[in-house]
Amino acid sequence: MSTSNIALRVRGLAKSYTIEHNETNHSTLAETMIEKLKPFRRRRQRESFWALEDISFDIEEGDVIGVIGRNGAGKSTLLKILSRITEPTRGVIDLYGRVGSLLEVGTGFHPELTGRENVYLNGAILGMSKNEIRRQFDAIVEFSGVEKFLDTPVKRYSSGMYVRLAFAVAAHLSTEILLVDEVLAVGDVEFQEKCLGKIKDVSQSGRTVIFVSHHMQSVSVLCKKAMFLERGRMAYFGEVPTAIDHYVRSFTRKAAALSDARRRPGSGEFRFTAVEPAKEYFTSGEEKKINITIRRFAPFVGKYFVSCMLVNALGVPILHCDSRMTGYWIDSSDEYQGVFTLKTPWLKPGEYRVDLFLCSAGIIDNFEHACHLNILPLLPYPVTDNSEATAHGVVFADFGFAGACEPMPDQRQEDAVLV
Repeated sequence: MSTSNIALRVRGLAKSYTIEHNETNHSTLAETMIEKLKPFRRRRQRESFWALEDISFDIEEGDVIGVIGRNGAGKSTLLKILSRITEPTRGVIDLYGRVGSLLEVGTGFHPELTGRENVYLNGAILGMSKNEIRRQFDAIVEFSGVEKFLDTPVKRYSSGMYVRLAFAVAAHLSTEILLVDEVLAVGDVEFQEKCLGKIKDVSQSGRTVIFVSHHMQSVSVLCKKAMFLERGRMAYFGEVPTAIDHYVRSFTRKAAALSDARRRPGSGEFRFTAVEPAKEYFTSGEEKKINITIRRFAPFVGKYFVSCMLVNALGVPILHCDSRMTGYWIDSSDEYQGVFTLKTPWLKPGEYRVDLFLCSAGIIDNFEHACHLNILPLLPYPVTDNSEATAHGVVFADFGFAGACEPMPDQRQEDAVLV
């Protein structure tokens, strides 16, 4: 790899934080006051936490790199170090070009200044001249969609308006390297699509993009390579499908740890103790049934409901089902056995993750990776010899076509009744 083509080089990067713990817990005010009179060293215990360890990689000019991993893997810490917000504990970073970043809502904005003034302020922070900012100003404002509030102090902006303007500034000003964190999730769906399109345009113009996201579909579409971080270490850096596979498998390992009902998140009055699909494999067009068993673990008064999320292999939520929407609540009892039935949509072949939740005023049980649904590669259509016809979309549709002059079935039935 030629040095002249390198946009960013990292060698042996590590970041450590110091965590302090109270050595003892106190139940009375007297115990607390006595403890405070003791020397500081006896009262506190310090521990080093390595958010990143031994990270090394090269990124070429014009590459779009996805950074993925579970919460706490070190993704945001890495971007903060690359953008020089945080100093590394050790390691060497070589940046060949100006860096623009969008890491947190409102980063680089002054709340008392207007949107217009913050565009110039943020551009200056990124190293742009006033003329460079002026040339891009109209494009920034148009993209952000906050023209009406441009002369309003940004402290009065919603989080969505903040992120729209911040992303517009970072994406339009002439930095060679753009760092984007999961902050795009703050915007609405239309703006997220607009941002993803802009990132694609930015990469095609030869600029380098490092993109942190939990949305695997976006990573697979936008990125040329991907980095998978796990517990502060770079577990993989290379092809996007392989990195995504590592990411998905990491949740499977986590699910095994959460199989003990009492260790799962939630208040814990009730827990799922058994979740099992009615069949090992389903076809796309048939009903999918999941048998569930719930047990009481603590006193509870009232009713609760079940919520279910179905997620595909890329981490994209396909659907969300909530028993409240059907008017179904579960009465408090020592044990409940029930069946969740999914009638539509028709799922494409593959494996789907099922996340289940028990809720009342808050979450009682959060059971991620409760089970999996396996869908056979048998299409639910009478003609199945054209793979191109079913290549797009995330689910299959139960659809039909009819000629313009041919009465629809309901219409023919009405005619028959009238005659």
